Amino acid sequence: MALTLLAASFVVFGALYLAPGSPASFLLSGRSASPAAIAAINAQYHLDDPFAVRYLRWLGDVLRGDFGRSITYRTDVSALLTDRLPTTLLLVAMTLTVVMVIGLLLGRLAAVRGGVTDSAVLVGTTFAVGTPSFVAAVLLQGLFAVRLGWFPSSGDGDGIADMLWHLTLPAVALALYLVGMLARVTRSAMLDALAGEHVTVARSRGVPERQVIRRHVLRNALGTVLTTAGLIVSTLLVSTILVESAFSVGGVGQLLELATTTKDFPTVQAISLIIVALFMAVNLVVDLLLPLVDPRIALTSGRSSA
Repeated sequence: MALTLLAASFVVFGALYLAPGSPASFLLSGRSASPAAIAAINAQYHLDDPFAVRYLRWLGDVLRGDFGRSITYRTDVSALLTDRLPTTLLLVAMTLTVVMVIGLLLGRLAAVRGGVTDSAVLVGTTFAVGTPSFVAAVLLQGLFAVRLGWFPSSGDGDGIADMLWHLTLPAVALALYLVGMLARVTRSAMLDALAGEHVTVARSRGVPERQVIRRHVLRNALGTVLTTAGLIVSTLLVSTILVESAFSVGGVGQLLELATTTKDFPTVQAISLIIVALFMAVNLVVDLLLPLVDPRIALTSGRSSA
């Protein structure tokens, strides 16, 4: 993980310098400036230093928890992230709750009941999976915020209750695609488990159907569901950028969109590196939880190493 994060930091830092334009052009706002003024800006942000020097200086500061100073906001990037990260984390938590509850419920109903219920879930999830988050954001905003006036159309509110109210539509917009994906994965995993011999044996012994589903079907499907849940969390970290911009939510996603537009290198680099680190952390947690959910994984690994 350390080596991967080091390589990612190099890519994150270097990729921005390949894009056209520079922070100096944004700071000048299209105005002409004397060579002395441009040189002062370059000196302030170390833009004239060799690439290797800039990267090593930035990496050393990051290891000390200093992400630099925002070119757009003229303040420390750490302070910007501290102000905006709670909003994004709350939005991700709300979305993840909706996805896990509804996705698991729909997948279970489709696998267990079959027939019309299964067909209805497949049709509904096909629609959900085929609807990108930014399209869902526009549709929900137009219907429930503008036309019906049930929810705010923008902002993130003040206080926890108001924030929950403001983030409801963004959470639904983010959850729509992911609910469809999780429901389909859950349905498929449970159908595979239902076809297993252990289920047939349990039923032949007179084990109640609810207990068969809970202990022998759903439990065996949890490994696949957990892996998908890790992918869902990783997807949310990226999808929030578009949805926060659509609803003008003052989170990290909107900050990244604005920082990219204005060539705010320190802010973009900090957020990108944090997203990479969170991706890695989520994958690590999933890998650690999988043997607890499905002991066969730990057993297989032990036999392979032996």
